[in-house]
Amino acid sequence: MLTKLGKKFTDIFRKYMPSAFVFALGLTLLTGILALLWLNAKPMTIISGWYDGFFSLLEFGMQITLFIITGYSIALSPIIGKWMHKLAAKLNSPKQVYFFVVIVGALLSLVSFGWIVITCVLARELALRVKGVNYPFLIACVYFSGASWVSGLSSSIPLLLNTPDNFLIKTGVLNETIPMSYTLGSTLNLVVVGLFVIIMPLLVLAIIPKAKGIKELKELLKEGGEIQQNISIKDEAESYKLPIKAVSDTLNNSTVLQWSVAVMGFCYIVYHFVNNGFDLNFNIMIFTFIILGLFLHKTPLRFSIAMKRSSSNISGILFQYPFYAGIMGIMLATGLGSKLADVLASVATIDTYPFYAYVTGGLVNFAIPSAGGEFAVVGPSIIEAVKDIGTGLPQEQVTAMVSRASLSVAYGESLSNLIQPFFLLLVLPVMTAGVKLQARDIMGYLVLPFIVFFIFQSLTVLYIPL
Repeated sequence: MLTKLGKKFTDIFRKYMPSAFVFALGLTLLTGILALLWLNAKPMTIISGWYDGFFSLLEFGMQITLFIITGYSIALSPIIGKWMHKLAAKLNSPKQVYFFVVIVGALLSLVSFGWIVITCVLARELALRVKGVNYPFLIACVYFSGASWVSGLSSSIPLLLNTPDNFLIKTGVLNETIPMSYTLGSTLNLVVVGLFVIIMPLLVLAIIPKAKGIKELKELLKEGGEIQQNISIKDEAESYKLPIKAVSDTLNNSTVLQWSVAVMGFCYIVYHFVNNGFDLNFNIMIFTFIILGLFLHKTPLRFSIAMKRSSSNISGILFQYPFYAGIMGIMLATGLGSKLADVLASVATIDTYPFYAYVTGGLVNFAIPSAGGEFAVVGPSIIEAVKDIGTGLPQEQVTAMVSRASLSVAYGESLSNLIQPFFLLLVLPVMTAGVKLQARDIMGYLVLPFIVFFIFQSLTVLYIPL
């Protein structure tokens, strides 16, 4: 039954869901119209807010781009290729591949949401080596596995709450930071981690599409007309050498030059973690990937070739992120995000506020697909509402209520990514290189996981003690 229902959703998405870029354009207009009709915002306020926000995610977009291509370049190194070949030899059925990829992806994403790129590379390699893997479904498995990031070390809302002098403290919404013991270390969050690590893989096994009509990666590559890169990076680098002995060739293929710079980078990485603890952020992770790539590819020319191959399919990120940033600009300029949070918070009670915070996180995520950016918009309204509900209660209990509401927003924001294609742009550059697959071919497989986890997480935020 679940398989048939999953196929139905997939067929619906393939028929009606446009490309991710059309989705972004439509959401831009919808957000503007909603601000115009509901808040009576002036047209130029909407348009100016859209423009002002348009370039606000350029740094984030560049970080995502570098993360993808540096992570992918590591996977193209000979050492990693051999490791993946040995790993793939131990998996011999599609079910094993789906199950393994989801578990690995969930564990990696608990460290950082950007590590989904590593899961992408692993899954693509397994799809090439294990016969019978339904590749669009495998992409959905990879994307689904990344949802665990919200309970892990890179979860931006808990990190924000524990950051000294954060904007909530500066504006008087909070008096002090909220320790991790109330958020990531809470019983509630540990239960959610269990949902991702235990329930997620089992759910994937329950909704595997029937073997009839599967699309394997090798067949899709033939249909996509990909020019196979049979030549290794090492051989391609050798082909650039001149027929005579040349200084330029010596420098281009110098291991000493590249490894000397890599050692400098390694020294800083050690320095960073010694002085900052396990502080993972985009910049240090991108830097680590670059340094690791320098070591693995040995010479400047080989590293350059690997980066060129890795960056062949990232156009979606480069031109679509500004449109989502523009939507966020409209929400901020018109107060639409805060208004939505106020409306939902106004009907919340001491028993139901976590659910309304959860729903708010999910809804606003469609317009502001960034947990930190969304919380900057809706967080103050939700926290103030929770504080009003908790009037007269001990401070420790109010802090616990604020923490539960904040986690609920984070969980809702993360889950709704399953039915909107913004963060699918992290996965597609690696997974769809050389194949003709779009978001509509993937998203239908994620509807059932969304429904099941919506039910589980709703009950969790309402009833599991902090």
